[in-house]
Amino acid sequence: MKVIYDRETDTLSIILRAGKVCESDEVREGLILDYDRGGRIVSLELLDASEQVKAPDSVEFALAGAK
Repeated sequence: MKVIYDRETDTLSIILRAGKVCESDEVREGLILDYDRGGRIVSLELLDASEQVKAPDSVEFALAGAK
């Protein structure tokens, strides 16, 4: 998984898996899901990220149940 914040376009992308995007769907204004040929989500794109996320240029990673 890869997280990319582009300050120039104010876009936050979360890439879940490698693969070619075959279809995209804006599920709500500013939130785009990208799908591969099999219908699996490849990535999420959040437009105007600084308006929707407290600190889009900062990422915290945690594993549930990890000690």
